[in-house]
This record gives sequence, C-alpha cells and structure tokens, in this order.
Amino acid sequence: MGWDAGKLDALKARYGESHGGELFDPKFRRVADRIFSKSGTRLAPYAGIPTFLAAPYLPVDPQNPEFGDLQVAMVGVPMDLGVTNRTGSRFGPRALRTIERIGPYNHVLDCAPTHELRVADIGDVPFASRYRLEQSHDDIERHINRIVDAGVVPLSVGGDHSISHPILKAVGKNGPVGMIHIDAHCDTGGAFDQTKFHHGGPFRNAVLDGVLDPTRTIQIGIRGSAEYLWEFTYESGMTVIHAEEIPAMGIKAVIAQALEIVGDGPTYLSFDIDSLDPAFAPGTGTPEVGGMTTREVLEILRGLKGVNLVGGDVVEVAPQYDATTNTAHAGAQVLFEILSLMVFSPSVTATRR
Repeated sequence: MGWDAGKLDALKARYGESHGGELFDPKFRRVADRIFSKSGTRLAPYAGIPTFLAAPYLPVDPQNPEFGDLQVAMVGVPMDLGVTNRTGSRFGPRALRTIERIGPYNHVLDCAPTHELRVADIGDVPFASRYRLEQSHDDIERHINRIVDAGVVPLSVGGDHSISHPILKAVGKNGPVGMIHIDAHCDTGGAFDQTKFHHGGPFRNAVLDGVLDPTRTIQIGIRGSAEYLWEFTYESGMTVIHAEEIPAMGIKAVIAQALEIVGDGPTYLSFDIDSLDPAFAPGTGTPEVGGMTTREVLEILRGLKGVNLVGGDVVEVAPQYDATTNTAHAGAQVLFEILSLMVFSPSVTATRR
C-alpha cells in the first residue's frame, strides 16, 4: 500500500503537535517517560555535574560507608603507578565522566540501565598516597570490599590494569570467579623491575591468590609482540582468542565460546581499551595495531546477555594521547554496555526490589 494523503493526515494528527517525549510504542515510552518532563524538556547532556553515564551521584564516606539500596556502584580508580609504558590512565575516570550523551537506552539489549537499576556513581577510591603502588592496591581492595560486603556489585573505571587484581581479591574472596577478559594483552606476566604488581600481571596474581578460576577464564583480542610473556595463561588453563583469529571465527563463535567457558557461575568482566585498534582508541598506554573495531567489541559484549556478572571494569584510557576524545567515548560506551548487561545478571537481579 503506497503513500497517500490519508496516511499524511493520520501522522499529522498523531505527531504534528507532539513533543519528542510523547511516544506511543510501550517499549519506547517506558524510557521516554523517565527522561522527558511533561512539557517535553529533558536535561541537556552537557549540563550539570558530570558523573559516569549521567548516573546519580552518591558520595560515600569510606570510614562509615552507606550504600542505601544500591544494586550497582560505579567507582573511579584514578591510579596508574603500574604502567610499563606511557602514563596517564589516572585521568581515565575523569575523562569518562565528561563524555556526554551515552545512553540512556540500549536498543540492542532493550534496556535503560541507569533507570532500571539502582545505580550510582559513588566517586573515587580514596588513596592514602599517590606514590606507592602496593599501598594503592590495598586501598582499592579495602574500598571494593566495602561495596561487596554491602551486597552491591562494583563496576570500576581505571586507571591501569593492575587495579583488577585487588578488585578480584574482593569480588572472589568467597570463592574464585570466572572472567571474560577483552584486551590486547593477557596480563599474566611475572615479576620484573623488583615487583609483581604491575599492569602486565594482575591475572597471574589473581589466580595464584585463589580468587580467579583460570579454567573459567577467556581472553579475547590478544595480539602483539608480548605473546612470549603469557606462558602462565596457557599453563593455568585459560582460553585465548587472538585478534587475528576473530575474522575467520566470526563474532557469533567468539560469543558462543565465551558463554561456554564461563557457564552460569559468578563472572567478572574486564575490558582494556587497548583491545580496540589504535585507529579507534589511540589514547592508551600500550597500543597494539591489528585490534578489534568498536562495532566488533559492542557485538561481543551484547552477546553476553544473561552472564552472571559479579563485577566489571574499564581500564587503560589515557585521554591525553587522543586529541579527539574518541578513546574516552569508546570507554564510556563500553561502560554503558557492561552496565546494561548487569540488568540481566542473576547476581544483580537477585537484589532487585
């Protein structure tokens, strides 16, 4: 049936004088009703105090933490004392907070996570010193423990990848968790320069501490000249999908393997921005050419719907190496996708009231 004056009149009658928040499809209206005022106004994305994904801000006193009825706490971890190359990911949390216009609706997963979950930006991990790496790791573990002990799921923004070790020590303290790890590097290296606490070794440390189950761990997007450092990955039983394998496998096969590896047990999701090709994310400390596109990464993440997530992180955004802010924008979008997955995580939904 073609276009005619009757159709035009019907559209004019329904939409001619309406505003952008007056939607008739129930799926879309449930989102619009939370965002638009009755007069059709919504908050400008560049206005107000910036928070992760424009979520509410809930300041937490570290000495007397009170999380209310939160299900998910987004927390900044501005620490990059563990880098092996370029510094700067300490500025990652601030950069992601200033990215405007991410969400609120996830059209693939059909959810608006900041409106469907009780979630807040609770600020940054309080560090006792900006100079001492091991002490900073203790500070991270202590703060994430407060979140976990309150029955809240932590979603962290770093910072360098060494932060994942103390986070996992808190998340996996009652039993080792599985992990979906999207990265250019396996990060299972050993000690060098007189310390094992660096961003090239958090997951070796986590396995040896008994908080990460390597047989339920999959690492996706691995590539580059550091392959010889990842012996522990293979010896411990982790599964690796190299970046160069992905085109032949196809994204659906990558997703299927990830779901098979982690099963329905508690799972952590760690995303390093350098998993993306530097064409999409130049603002990072250890860029590796030959990485995934943003579209491939989003497709993988969205395929993880239903995974039992008990925590997650986005790390290694170093904004000063990116004049376009594309890296921070990609990081904020990934943060949004992980939060969207938490809408469907049994560990999160079990606390929904």
